[in-house]
Amino acid sequence: MEQPLIVTRELSKDYLLDGYVVHALRGVSLTINAGEFVAIMGPSGSGKSTFMNLLGCLDSPSGGDYFLAGEKVSQLSGDALAAIRNRRIGFVFQNFNLLPRTSALENVELPLLYGGCAAPERRSRAAERLAAVGLAERVHHLPSQLSGGQQQRVAIARALINHPVLILADEPTGALDTRTSAEVMALLQRLNRDGMTVVLVTHERDIAAFASRVISFRDGKVVDDQRNARPADAQALLAQAEEQAA
Repeated sequence: MEQPLIVTRELSKDYLLDGYVVHALRGVSLTINAGEFVAIMGPSGSGKSTFMNLLGCLDSPSGGDYFLAGEKVSQLSGDALAAIRNRRIGFVFQNFNLLPRTSALENVELPLLYGGCAAPERRSRAAERLAAVGLAERVHHLPSQLSGGQQQRVAIARALINHPVLILADEPTGALDTRTSAEVMALLQRLNRDGMTVVLVTHERDIAAFASRVISFRDGKVVDDQRNARPADAQALLAQAEEQAA
């Protein structure tokens, strides 16, 4: 039986800008089940980024309710939201957000450091996560010594370090070329097949095609919600590209 992981009911967000109220999100009601791979699409100003910020507990709604894994989080305090972000949600961003003078291993350790985890366990868990994303030989490299795709893999390893229930990826391929984008999507698809819930924001339909569900926003509202019966297979596309290059 499918279990809801994300439930929003009439979720809204208003901002005051130059004396005017901007309705960034207008009564969004959605359910995303555990184990789904969802792409959020929409033009600039559509509300998709605002919605992502609310799902990630980076902001609080002006109205409505948000439940994450059955817990009502829409009215929690800042400290409580921070605890949920660290414990339940892994973030992946377009520009990787890695500390430039810190090794891959140390970057992945950061959420555990904030959580008070002892150093030996931090290093062990970070090395394990880096190995899981194919970077066992790059643990001591600085971000400047890694390709864009490798840096994004470090960011994904960091997002996974606390065993989250949800990965939120904001334009995760926006700074990458086509092949490297497919490599990152193949990794996200593998994580999803292993049971991870993935929600990503993208403006690229080619990237949304890898998701099993595509939700489109416009003017702060959901205007389309489609199931993708046959998502594109990123790993198969990579294999095909290798055959053509051979």
